[in-house]
Parts: sequence; C-alpha cells; structure tokens
Amino acid sequence: MSREALRRWLADPWFRLGARDMLATCLGIAAWGLVTGVAMVKIGMPPALAVFMSLVVYAGSAQLAVLPLMAAGAPLWVVWLTATCVNLRFVIFSSMWRSYFAHLPRRQRLWLGYFSGDVIFVSFMKRFARPEPQPGQVPYFWGAASANWLAWQVPSIAGIVLANAIPLSWGLGFAGVLALLGILLSMLGDRASWLATLVACTAAIAAFALPLKLNILVAIAAAVAAGLAAEAAERALRRARQRSGEGA
Repeated sequence: MSREALRRWLADPWFRLGARDMLATCLGIAAWGLVTGVAMVKIGMPPALAVFMSLVVYAGSAQLAVLPLMAAGAPLWVVWLTATCVNLRFVIFSSMWRSYFAHLPRRQRLWLGYFSGDVIFVSFMKRFARPEPQPGQVPYFWGAASANWLAWQVPSIAGIVLANAIPLSWGLGFAGVLALLGILLSMLGDRASWLATLVACTAAIAAFALPLKLNILVAIAAAVAAGLAAEAAERALRRARQRSGEGA
C-alpha cells in the first residue's frame, strides 16, 4: 500500500469509527495476547517459532486451546482437531461476510479472512445490520481490524520476548481468564450463544478427568452442537410463526 493510500485510509471517517468501536475491547485483547505470548514460551516453544505462530496463526482461542495439549505431549491429530473445532465458527462467519464482501477481488477477501475476528464480527454486524454491500463497510472493517491486530500482536510479541523475565507469581493466567470472560460476555447476545456457553462449561467440567486435556475438545464439540441445534430450532420456530401468521 502506498503512503498516499495509507493517508486516505487513516483520514476516512469510517476507518476511524471502526478503530474507535474496538477501543472498548482492546484492553482485554491485549491482556489475552500477553498471556498467550508468555504461555507459548513457558511450554518450551522457541521464541522465534512463537512469534511466527502469533503472526501467522493469529487466532487467540485456538492458540490457547492447543498450548496445554502441546505441553502434555498430545498427538498431532488431537492438536489439529482441537484447533479446527475451535475455529469452526469462522465457517459461519464467512458465510455471513459473503453478503457484504463477495463482490471484492479474491486477494482482498483472503486478507479480510485473515484479519477477521470475533469482536470485529460483532461490532461490524451492529453497524451494518442489513446483509448487503454499503458505502463505508470496507474502511470500517479495516479500521476495526487494524486496532484488533495491533492490540493482539504487540502484547503477544512483548510476552514472548519478556516471558523469561515475567514470573508465574504475577498470576497472568488469571488475568487472561478475566480478559477472556470480559470479551465472552460482551458477545453473548442471543439464546443460542448462552446455551452453547453453558453447555461448554458443563462438558468441560464433566470431562475434566480425560487425559491430554481432551475435555477441551469435548467442550468445544458439545458447544458447537448445542449452538447449531439452538439456531436450527429458532429458525424452525420463526418459520412456523410466519406460516401461522399467513394462514390467519
């Protein structure tokens, strides 16, 4: 991107609005990134590989989910399956992004996919409720994505670099849990999300005795199944109401 193009992006009011909308969650994301960076090094991952993982994977929930498995020496297929299950929600996100960005070139859509995130998705859908292309959507997305990316990568890399200087007695793990809870609660906006969360918590506790942290995988699978079932039930209920209204 040229310097002139960058100046135009930064001057765009939609870009600035997207960045401002992310400020409320940036502190939680930063704490989450710092904890993840420290955790990657603490389990024995070389700092260079940890930086590579942070920049390329860029998926905090998946990274935190697989790190205990890697530390426990879980088979590679368990690590991959866990990461895949955690990221299944992005398949749903992408089907909804399609209504807004399907007209863009493939290369740009690939970049949009890399920078997409949970909080960005929620913020974007609040601003653009109608599933159709509208002016301002692309710069808004990039404003939100830039703020989210920096809020994650800078603390994550700082955690990687300073991991050996940060003692475990600081309780960063607990700080990371609080950050995740704050972000999670801000995203629970419907019955399906609440049901999936409650099912995940119950399944994780019930399967806690499983080896290799497999209770995480069980919780993810149960939450996805519960969420999809709840959404399907809500859609069926809406269709039934529409039919009854038309019949009346």
